[in-house]
Amino acid sequence: VVALRRKWCSPMSNQSTEKLVEVKDLRISAYNDEKKEIPIVKGVTFDIYKGQVVALIGESGSGKTTISLASLSYTKPGLEFSGGEVLLNGEDVLTMPPLRKREVRGANVAYLAQSAAATFNPAITIGEQVTESAVLHGIMSQEEATKRSVELYHALELPDPDRIGFRYPHQVSGGQLQRLMAAMALCGKPDLMVLDEPTTALDVTTQIEVLKAFKKVIREENSAAIYVTHDLAVVAQIADHIVVLYSGEIMEQGSADQIINHPTHAYTKRLMEAVRPKPAAGQGTAVGDEHDRDIPALAVEDMTAGYGGIVNGEPAVTILRDVSVSVDNAHVVGVIGESGCGKSTLARVMAGMLPQARGKVKLEGKELKGSLNDRKLEELQKIQFVFQMADTALNPKQTIGQILGRPLEFYHGIKGKEKHAKVAEILQMVELPAEFASRYPMELSGGQKQRINMARSLAANPEVLLCDEVTSALD
Repeated sequence: VVALRRKWCSPMSNQSTEKLVEVKDLRISAYNDEKKEIPIVKGVTFDIYKGQVVALIGESGSGKTTISLASLSYTKPGLEFSGGEVLLNGEDVLTMPPLRKREVRGANVAYLAQSAAATFNPAITIGEQVTESAVLHGIMSQEEATKRSVELYHALELPDPDRIGFRYPHQVSGGQLQRLMAAMALCGKPDLMVLDEPTTALDVTTQIEVLKAFKKVIREENSAAIYVTHDLAVVAQIADHIVVLYSGEIMEQGSADQIINHPTHAYTKRLMEAVRPKPAAGQGTAVGDEHDRDIPALAVEDMTAGYGGIVNGEPAVTILRDVSVSVDNAHVVGVIGESGCGKSTLARVMAGMLPQARGKVKLEGKELKGSLNDRKLEELQKIQFVFQMADTALNPKQTIGQILGRPLEFYHGIKGKEKHAKVAEILQMVELPAEFASRYPMELSGGQKQRINMARSLAANPEVLLCDEVTSALD
C-alpha cells in the first residue's frame, strides 16, 4: 500500500488552504415503530479543502455512504437529519430551500454511486446520460458537453471512445459502465465529487488509470472529493486526508501518511493489519480428494459466444472464441482478465443466460441446452449465478426473507416455519442477524446487499456457484 502511494500518488502540492466543505457535528437518525430515535451518524466533524481528497473508510455499514450523501442534503428513506451542519462554500446545504438544493445537486456536487448498473437508464444512450446534467444546469451547450464527454472517454481509456456514447448501458461491461459513470460526474466540472466505491468493478490496471484521472481533474480544476471506500490500497493511492469510521462515529482522522503508517486508535490499527500481501500460488485451503469424481462438475468445450445474434454459426460481435474450461467438484477455478475481456460472458453462457454460437456446456458429463428456458428445474438448481451488481440483482419490492425464501420454496418445496428457520440459518452463514429478514434491500448497505445476493444463491444448495466479482462491495 505504502509503495503504491509513494509511486505516484503523493499528496497534492498545490492543495489550497481554502475550505470548500465543513461538516460540523453531523447527526442522522432513524425512528422505529415506537417512534424511538435510533442514532445512525453520531456527531461527525471534518473539513474538506479545495484540491483535497478526503477518504471515509470503515467496515460495511459504518455510515460512510450515509455521511457522504449529506453533502447533497440527502438521506436514504427512513433516515433524517437530527442535528449539525454541512457547509458548502459557507452555505448550509441541510437548510437550503428545495429549489436551491436542486441547483446545487449535479452542478456543484456530483455523486458517483456504488452501483453503475443502477445509475444508468437502460432505455437512453450512454452519451445522453453522461452529458445530461451539464446541459440541464446550463454549464455547457450540448455540443460542448459532447466534446468534453469524448475527451473523458479517451482519458478513462474506454474502447472506441468516439462512438461508445451511442451505445446503451447493457452493451458495455460492468467495468466500462463504472468508468462511464465517472465521466458523467466529471462532465459538468463540479466543485465537489462524492465518490462512493467507484472503482470496485474495475481491474487493477484500469483502476489506477481511473484514479489518476480523478486526481488530475481535482488538481487542474481546484475542486475536491469525498471518497467512500473499504479498499485500503485505493485509499493509499488517492487520499490526502482519511476519516476512519465505525458504527457512525469517527474513530480517528488525519493525513493519509499518518493514518496508514502511524495509526493511534486500536480499530485503525486492526484495519491496517487486515491489508494482506500479494498472494502466492497455493496459499488457499488445501483441497482433499474425498470429493473427487471421474467427471468435472461443469465443463465448457470449444465454446464460441458473443452478442448481436448468430450469422452463419458466428455471433455478430464475438467475445469468446474456442474457450474450454473444466471445473472439478470441490474446486475453485478463477477467471481473471481486464475489464471487457469476457469474464462475465463466460459465466452467462454457463448459466444459460447467453446461448453459445458453437461448442458444448456440460453439467456432470451431461450436455446442457444453450438457453436456460430449455433446461430442467434440477439443472437450474445445480448452477447458480451470483451477480456482480447486488443493487440490480435484488427485487426492491421484496423483503430479505422473501428473497431468500424464494429459492428454498421453488427448488426444494420448503415452506412455513421450516422456511423461516432456514432463512435465519442462511443469514447467519453470511454473518447477518436474523432480524434482517424483515428488511428491504434499500435499508441495507452495499456490502450487506452483496452478502444477501450471495446468500440467495447458496439457498438453492447448488452444485456450482458462478461468482461474478462477488466481493467487490465488501470490506
